[in-house]
Amino acid sequence: MKSATAVAFAEPPVERALALEGLVREHADESERERRLHPAVAVAFASAGLYRIAAPRDFFGEEAPPVAQIETIEAISRFDGASGWNLMIGIETFGLVAPGFEHCRDLIEDPQVILCSSTAAVGRADPVPSGYRISGQWPFVSGCHNAVIFCATVDLPGIGPRYAVVPEPGYEIIDTWRVGGLRGSGSHDVRVEGAFVPEERIIAPIGGVASECPLLRFPLGARLAYNKVAVAFGLARAAMDAFVALAEGKIPRFTSTKLGTSPHAQQAAAEAEIRLLRSRALVMEQVAKMWAVVQVAGHITTRERALFQLACSDAVRDCAEAVDVIAEAAGTTANQEGHPLERISRDIRVVRQHTTVAGRNMLDAGRVLLGLEPQSMMLAGANRR
Repeated sequence: MKSATAVAFAEPPVERALALEGLVREHADESERERRLHPAVAVAFASAGLYRIAAPRDFFGEEAPPVAQIETIEAISRFDGASGWNLMIGIETFGLVAPGFEHCRDLIEDPQVILCSSTAAVGRADPVPSGYRISGQWPFVSGCHNAVIFCATVDLPGIGPRYAVVPEPGYEIIDTWRVGGLRGSGSHDVRVEGAFVPEERIIAPIGGVASECPLLRFPLGARLAYNKVAVAFGLARAAMDAFVALAEGKIPRFTSTKLGTSPHAQQAAAEAEIRLLRSRALVMEQVAKMWAVVQVAGHITTRERALFQLACSDAVRDCAEAVDVIAEAAGTTANQEGHPLERISRDIRVVRQHTTVAGRNMLDAGRVLLGLEPQSMMLAGANRR
């Protein structure tokens, strides 16, 4: 394997993320209006090496442990949920797809190169001399406006699923991301029509690279889940921040005292805080345990993966419910455009709906705990190599 060198940073990823608070907050409203991450923020993420923290060092990554990944995504999500989601998908994409670039690694050598991809559809790959003609349309390509390479999920005849690496301008962005929550994530469709992709740019599917890197031995389903949970943690903490600030100044109608003196507000703060703290503590505890196992090439059992899936899905539910409790106690202020709680309420609902952490995954985890084989994508399909 050809050697690769990642950019070295003196500070850990979360510190580099925290340093970008002002920039992220400055551009959050414009990202919301334009329905895509502001380019200045994407450039800053790339310059700080944040998109690459979950990739192996052999492929220009940092190999940051899962806890560090969660803390980094959580920090940005606290500043702005859509920016956090965009970073999360970028981290996930580069971390899981870049290891397949063994024969085209020059495409990702530049630290400013950002990847985007989608597994939500499967395109056509028609064999032609020295490669394939790729066609299709893929939805939910978060961050596509900031990327310069699209990795298209295709089904190769007689081979199976692979990624086709399509640099710009070989793909077209279709304006489809017209939504309520996470507007600024820029999760539009991408279309490819007959682009030629040489054989060396047909790479392994997500999670399909065998490696001694501990991150690539970490259960794929668990990686997909904890990334999403990190966004929920950041959003829930941002909601608490907004509620505390509101409670210190707002005097509700038909009262003469500040919101913070209300027993209802105090109860809401207590309930939201404990839900966030306990769910975060459990996820962090479980992810640290699994990380310790994979570092010594140990085996993660199906039961352990099921327990982690439970922790992740329940954590997102807890975070969403914590935001609901706070928003209800905040009164009509939480419905006003421009107030943080209004956007956070919309954003966190999208996280809760994502297939990797949706509540329905808890049913399959329960099957495993009762001695049955898993059936869901997260506990069965996502972990097949």
